[in-house]
Amino acid sequence: MRERRILVVEDERTIADSIAVRLRAEGFAVSLAGDGPAAVETARREPPDLVVLDIMLPGFDGLEVCRRIQADRPVPVLMLTARDDENDMLVGLAVGADDYLTKPFSMRELAARVHALLRRVQRSHSAGPAPIRLGDLEINQAERRVSRAGVEAHLTPTEFDLLVHLAGRPRTVLPRERLLAEVWGWGDGSGTRTVDSHIKALRRKLGADLIRTVHGVGYALEVQQP
Repeated sequence: MRERRILVVEDERTIADSIAVRLRAEGFAVSLAGDGPAAVETARREPPDLVVLDIMLPGFDGLEVCRRIQADRPVPVLMLTARDDENDMLVGLAVGADDYLTKPFSMRELAARVHALLRRVQRSHSAGPAPIRLGDLEINQAERRVSRAGVEAHLTPTEFDLLVHLAGRPRTVLPRERLLAEVWGWGDGSGTRTVDSHIKALRRKLGADLIRTVHGVGYALEVQQP
Protein backbone atom coordinates (compact mmCIF):
# COMPACT_ATOMS: atom_id res chain seq x y z
CA MET A 1 0.00 0.00 0.00
CA ARG A 2 1.28 3.47 -0.89
CA GLU A 3 2.73 5.43 2.02
CA ARG A 4 0.40 8.32 2.78
CA ARG A 5 1.95 11.77 2.68
CA ILE A 6 1.28 14.60 5.13
CA LEU A 7 2.23 18.19 4.32
CA VAL A 8 3.08 20.13 7.50
CA VAL A 9 2.94 23.92 7.05
CA GLU A 10 4.37 25.66 10.10
CA ASP A 11 6.87 28.52 10.31
CA GLU A 12 8.03 27.73 13.86
CA ARG A 13 10.73 25.18 13.13
CA THR A 14 10.66 23.54 16.55
CA ILE A 15 6.92 22.86 16.27
CA ALA A 16 7.22 21.71 12.65
CA ASP A 17 10.02 19.29 13.50
CA SER A 18 8.10 17.88 16.48
CA ILE A 19 5.03 17.28 14.33
CA ALA A 20 7.14 15.67 11.61
CA VAL A 21 8.84 13.33 14.08
CA ARG A 22 5.51 12.16 15.51
CA LEU A 23 3.85 11.68 12.13
CA ARG A 24 6.83 9.76 10.74
CA ALA A 25 6.66 7.53 13.82
CA GLU A 26 3.01 6.92 12.91
CA GLY A 27 4.10 5.63 9.49
CA PHE A 28 3.51 8.69 7.31
CA ALA A 29 5.79 10.36 4.78
CA VAL A 30 6.10 14.03 5.76
CA SER A 31 6.85 17.14 3.71
CA LEU A 32 7.57 20.49 5.39
CA ALA A 33 6.89 24.06 4.32
CA GLY A 34 7.58 27.20 6.33
CA ASP A 35 5.61 29.87 4.44
CA GLY A 36 2.55 30.28 2.25
CA PRO A 37 4.14 30.19 -1.22
CA ALA A 38 6.31 27.19 -0.31
CA ALA A 39 3.25 25.34 0.98
CA VAL A 40 1.31 25.79 -2.26
CA GLU A 41 4.31 24.82 -4.38
CA THR A 42 5.04 21.74 -2.27
CA ALA A 43 1.41 20.62 -2.47
CA ARG A 44 1.56 20.86 -6.27
CA ARG A 45 4.90 19.07 -6.53
CA GLU A 46 4.13 16.35 -3.96
CA PRO A 47 0.32 16.06 -3.66
CA PRO A 48 -0.45 15.29 0.00
CA ASP A 49 -3.12 13.03 1.44
CA LEU A 50 -3.63 15.53 4.27
CA VAL A 51 -2.34 18.99 5.24
CA VAL A 52 -1.51 20.16 8.77
CA LEU A 53 -1.70 23.93 8.37
CA ASP A 54 -0.89 26.81 10.71
CA ILE A 55 -2.86 30.01 10.15
CA MET A 56 -0.09 32.53 10.84
CA LEU A 57 2.53 32.21 8.08
CA PRO A 58 5.00 34.43 6.21
CA GLY A 59 4.29 35.20 2.55
CA PHE A 60 0.55 34.73 2.80
CA ASP A 61 -1.45 33.19 5.62
CA GLY A 62 -2.87 29.72 6.08
CA LEU A 63 -6.34 30.78 4.97
CA GLU A 64 -4.98 31.69 1.53
CA VAL A 65 -2.92 28.48 1.45
CA CYS A 66 -6.10 26.52 2.17
CA ARG A 67 -8.03 28.30 -0.60
CA ARG A 68 -5.31 27.66 -3.19
CA ILE A 69 -4.71 24.02 -2.27
CA GLN A 70 -8.44 23.23 -2.22
CA ALA A 71 -8.87 24.94 -5.59
CA ASP A 72 -6.51 22.38 -7.15
CA ARG A 73 -8.11 19.30 -5.59
CA PRO A 74 -10.03 18.48 -2.39
CA VAL A 75 -7.68 17.36 0.38
CA PRO A 76 -8.30 17.07 4.14
CA VAL A 77 -6.89 20.04 6.08
CA LEU A 78 -6.22 20.13 9.83
CA MET A 79 -5.87 23.79 10.82
CA LEU A 80 -3.71 24.93 13.74
CA THR A 81 -4.94 28.04 15.56
CA ALA A 82 -4.07 30.09 18.63
CA ARG A 83 -6.36 29.42 21.60
CA ASP A 84 -7.99 32.87 21.51
CA ASP A 85 -8.44 33.10 17.73
CA GLU A 86 -11.94 31.64 17.38
CA ASN A 87 -12.69 33.95 14.46
CA ASP A 88 -9.67 32.63 12.55
CA MET A 89 -10.86 29.09 13.25
CA LEU A 90 -14.33 29.80 11.87
CA VAL A 91 -12.92 31.49 8.77
CA GLY A 92 -10.57 28.54 8.28
CA LEU A 93 -13.45 26.10 8.33
CA ALA A 94 -15.32 28.33 5.90
CA VAL A 95 -12.49 28.29 3.33
CA GLY A 96 -12.11 24.52 3.35
CA ALA A 97 -10.43 23.26 6.51
CA ASP A 98 -11.92 20.04 7.85
CA ASP A 99 -10.81 20.15 11.47
CA TYR A 100 -8.77 22.32 13.81
CA LEU A 101 -6.52 22.14 16.85
CA THR A 102 -5.82 25.02 19.20
CA LYS A 103 -2.30 25.66 20.45
CA PRO A 104 -0.83 24.35 22.62
CA PHE A 105 -1.80 20.77 21.75
CA SER A 106 -0.37 17.33 22.43
CA MET A 107 1.26 15.35 19.64
CA ARG A 108 -0.93 12.43 20.66
CA GLU A 109 -4.07 14.50 19.99
CA LEU A 110 -2.69 15.73 16.64
CA ALA A 111 -1.90 12.15 15.54
CA ALA A 112 -5.40 11.03 16.56
CA ARG A 113 -7.03 13.82 14.53
CA VAL A 114 -4.88 12.99 11.48
CA HIS A 115 -5.82 9.31 11.64
CA ALA A 116 -9.51 10.15 12.10
CA LEU A 117 -9.56 12.45 9.06
CA LEU A 118 -7.80 9.91 6.86
CA ARG A 119 -10.08 7.07 8.01
CA ARG A 120 -13.13 9.13 7.12
CA VAL A 121 -11.87 9.89 3.62
CA GLN A 122 -10.80 6.28 3.04
CA ARG A 123 -14.15 4.97 4.25
CA SER A 124 -16.01 7.32 1.91
CA HIS A 125 -13.89 6.33 -1.10
CA SER A 126 -14.04 2.58 -0.48
CA ALA A 127 -17.77 2.32 0.12
CA GLY A 128 -18.77 3.00 -3.49
CA PRO A 129 -22.54 3.17 -2.82
CA ALA A 130 -25.18 4.19 -5.32
CA PRO A 131 -25.75 7.88 -6.15
CA ILE A 132 -28.21 9.82 -4.01
CA ARG A 133 -30.90 11.84 -5.81
CA LEU A 134 -33.19 14.11 -3.82
CA GLY A 135 -35.15 16.59 -5.89
CA ASP A 136 -32.61 18.60 -7.88
CA LEU A 137 -29.73 17.48 -5.65
CA GLU A 138 -27.49 14.68 -6.95
CA ILE A 139 -24.64 13.16 -4.94
CA ASN A 140 -22.27 10.77 -6.72
CA GLN A 141 -20.64 9.02 -3.80
CA ALA A 142 -18.26 6.90 -5.88
CA GLU A 143 -16.78 9.99 -7.58
CA ARG A 144 -17.44 12.32 -4.60
CA ARG A 145 -19.18 14.85 -6.83
CA VAL A 146 -22.24 16.95 -6.03
CA SER A 147 -24.56 18.99 -8.23
CA ARG A 148 -27.77 20.89 -7.74
CA ALA A 149 -30.04 21.76 -10.65
CA GLY A 150 -27.28 20.50 -12.94
CA VAL A 151 -24.63 22.86 -11.51
CA GLU A 152 -21.67 21.11 -9.91
CA ALA A 153 -20.41 22.36 -6.53
CA HIS A 154 -16.85 22.03 -5.26
CA LEU A 155 -16.99 20.59 -1.71
CA THR A 156 -14.21 19.82 0.71
CA PRO A 157 -13.97 16.21 1.99
CA THR A 158 -15.74 17.03 5.25
CA GLU A 159 -18.44 19.12 3.56
CA PHE A 160 -19.13 16.16 1.28
CA ASP A 161 -19.30 13.68 4.16
CA LEU A 162 -21.62 15.96 6.14
CA LEU A 163 -23.94 16.38 3.15
CA VAL A 164 -24.07 12.61 2.56
CA HIS A 165 -24.90 12.08 6.22
CA LEU A 166 -27.78 14.56 6.09
CA ALA A 167 -28.99 13.20 2.75
CA GLY A 168 -29.15 9.70 4.19
CA ARG A 169 -31.92 10.93 6.52
CA PRO A 170 -33.80 13.66 4.60
CA ARG A 171 -36.11 15.87 6.69
CA THR A 172 -34.80 14.24 9.88
CA VAL A 173 -33.38 16.72 12.37
CA LEU A 174 -29.91 15.55 13.39
CA PRO A 175 -28.46 17.12 16.56
CA ARG A 176 -25.08 18.83 16.32
CA GLU A 177 -23.61 16.41 18.88
CA ARG A 178 -24.69 13.43 16.78
CA LEU A 179 -23.20 14.94 13.64
CA LEU A 180 -19.93 15.56 15.46
CA ALA A 181 -19.84 11.95 16.63
CA GLU A 182 -20.85 10.33 13.34
CA VAL A 183 -19.12 12.60 10.79
CA TRP A 184 -16.11 13.93 12.71
CA GLY A 185 -15.72 11.05 15.16
CA TRP A 186 -15.74 13.41 18.17
CA GLY A 187 -17.34 11.69 21.12
CA ASP A 188 -17.33 14.48 23.71
CA GLY A 189 -19.86 16.77 22.02
CA SER A 190 -17.46 19.73 21.93
CA GLY A 191 -16.88 21.83 18.85
CA THR A 192 -20.47 22.44 17.74
CA ARG A 193 -19.33 25.64 16.01
CA THR A 194 -17.44 23.36 13.63
CA VAL A 195 -20.76 21.89 12.47
CA ASP A 196 -22.31 25.35 12.12
CA SER A 197 -19.43 26.56 9.93
CA HIS A 198 -19.68 23.57 7.59
CA ILE A 199 -23.47 23.96 7.31
CA LYS A 200 -22.92 27.61 6.38
CA ALA A 201 -20.47 26.54 3.66
CA LEU A 202 -22.94 23.99 2.24
CA ARG A 203 -25.67 26.64 2.07
CA ARG A 204 -23.33 29.05 0.32
CA LYS A 205 -22.35 26.47 -2.28
CA LEU A 206 -25.68 24.67 -2.78
CA GLY A 207 -28.38 27.13 -1.77
CA ALA A 208 -29.65 28.66 1.46
CA ASP A 209 -32.85 26.61 1.29
CA LEU A 210 -31.04 23.26 1.30
CA ILE A 211 -30.70 22.78 5.07
CA ARG A 212 -33.17 23.75 7.77
CA THR A 213 -31.96 24.90 11.19
CA VAL A 214 -33.84 23.79 14.29
CA HIS A 215 -32.51 26.25 16.86
CA GLY A 216 -31.00 24.64 19.90
CA VAL A 217 -31.17 21.18 18.30
CA GLY A 218 -29.55 20.68 14.90
CA TYR A 219 -30.10 20.51 11.14
CA ALA A 220 -32.21 18.71 8.52
CA LEU A 221 -31.90 18.39 4.75
CA GLU A 222 -35.02 19.87 3.16
CA VAL A 223 -34.74 19.12 -0.60
CA GLN A 224 -38.18 18.57 -2.09
CA GLN A 225 -38.85 15.18 -3.64
CA PRO A 226 -39.87 15.26 -7.36
